[in-house]
Amino acid sequence: MRFAFPFRASAGRGLCAVAVLTLLAVVPSRAQTDQHAALSSDGKTEAAKPDAMQPAATADATNPPQPGVAAKALDRVKQAAKSASDIFHRVPCHQPKGVPNSTGSLPHVAAKLAAGKPVVIIAFGSSSTQGYGSSAPEFTYPNRLAGQLRRQYPSADITVLNRGKGGEDAPEMMARLQTEVIDVHPDMVIWQVGTNAVLRNLDPGETAKMVEDGMARLQASGADIVLVDPQYSPAVNQRAESAGKMVKLLSKVAELRHVGIFPRFEVMRDWHEKQAIPVEGFVIADGLHMNDWGYACFAQLLGDDIIRSVGQIKLGVNVPADVRTYRPM
Repeated sequence: MRFAFPFRASAGRGLCAVAVLTLLAVVPSRAQTDQHAALSSDGKTEAAKPDAMQPAATADATNPPQPGVAAKALDRVKQAAKSASDIFHRVPCHQPKGVPNSTGSLPHVAAKLAAGKPVVIIAFGSSSTQGYGSSAPEFTYPNRLAGQLRRQYPSADITVLNRGKGGEDAPEMMARLQTEVIDVHPDMVIWQVGTNAVLRNLDPGETAKMVEDGMARLQASGADIVLVDPQYSPAVNQRAESAGKMVKLLSKVAELRHVGIFPRFEVMRDWHEKQAIPVEGFVIADGLHMNDWGYACFAQLLGDDIIRSVGQIKLGVNVPADVRTYRPM
């Protein structure tokens, strides 16, 4: 079954595109490398710094100072960022009805947050973890999630590290699982996987087996785990049979390993089919990656689940790690 959806760029994304194109004309090397700023060792986004601008001409009565091209472009970027920061005032992010909370209990990270101890969370995955499609680094889902948790727990030392690399799936991720995830000793790992396997027509069963092996290694390290399945988008839906198999197999793996799963496919389908949000309202024009609103709502719902688990710990509710809620198969 094929899904055909019209796409149009939003005003906010168009504004940001104009600004970025202008910056490319002035400082191409910096603009290209700063599409998604690297994360520092403490998990905070390193702000992109513009190259030095030409000094303004000396002001006089006949030659008043004019803002430079780069300054105008940066102002447009700031305006786009301001617009994206209040994104839920335009389209609210609601908990989908009929899509059960299935992230389960997160006893390790919840107990540390409840006790005020430092927490390290790693977002592991491909381009939708890296943040492709977002208008600025601060609008990727890992940075959105970090902001939400820090607002909820202002006295806590919370680090969220982005370990997403575009184009990867289980084989490539397994190759860096030890050095980029396990060796960091995270308290929680959010593992987004499976989309590129669907797009490449890889065997869903082989992907599920590799993910299961990886989760066993993560569990041995003591980390809480939340698995994130593929996104609901036109590019994925064009391979509906493979996508359906991948979603079901990842759910079964999570059940077998007693870990949580965030049902991203069902959540995004709910946005479109039940909440009547146009697909272009949460997916960019490539028909695959989420936009600022999509990343923001994804992070919000995931953060709500983490906060809920911390609340259970604080109330003395001893929920076993393997207690999960499953959506119907």
